[in-house]
Amino acid sequence: MSGIRLFVGLGNPGPEYEATRHNAGFWWIDQLCRDHRRRLASEAKFFGLAGRLKSGAHEAWLLQPMTFMNASGRAVAALARFYKITPEEILVIHDELDLPPGQAKLKKGGGHGGHNGLKDIAAHLGTPDFWRLRLGIGHPGDKNAVINFVLKPPMKDEAALIEDSINLSVKLLPMLLEGSFEAAMLKLHTKPRSE
Repeated sequence: MSGIRLFVGLGNPGPEYEATRHNAGFWWIDQLCRDHRRRLASEAKFFGLAGRLKSGAHEAWLLQPMTFMNASGRAVAALARFYKITPEEILVIHDELDLPPGQAKLKKGGGHGGHNGLKDIAAHLGTPDFWRLRLGIGHPGDKNAVINFVLKPPMKDEAALIEDSINLSVKLLPMLLEGSFEAAMLKLHTKPRSE
């Protein structure tokens, strides 16, 4: 089974969105870059910030689309086509309303759950069969409040929980690169028992 060759963090460009819940995918890529001392550069042909990551025998691309969330697919499809990366080799990291802050889940394929970034990526790739890392941000409890909710920064305690889930899931990088998805899911989805 081939591993991930393209990690895509979803978010909106611009300082006014930087700290908002919708940018959790950007935060994940930022953390990965800090951990591995990588920098992303603006790549016009990929409509975003992109960079390469080498880890052991594996190499992958990192991408933060600068197209705004609803047009994320344009950036993903451009880079994937250029480097002949299949949907199965793509991991999209995004904010997830259906999970509480502090939880992260890895899955392949499925619906978009109203997430416009995922919807656009599936449309551009012609398939929903890419991997997703869903970073829980919680739900405001009222679907009419969702847009306002995702475009606001998380509360302090929520932010700390989201950060924990990012730190934990970033550590799965070696497994994701080598395609050990079952092992990665097991590690991510199993809560450590508190002593």
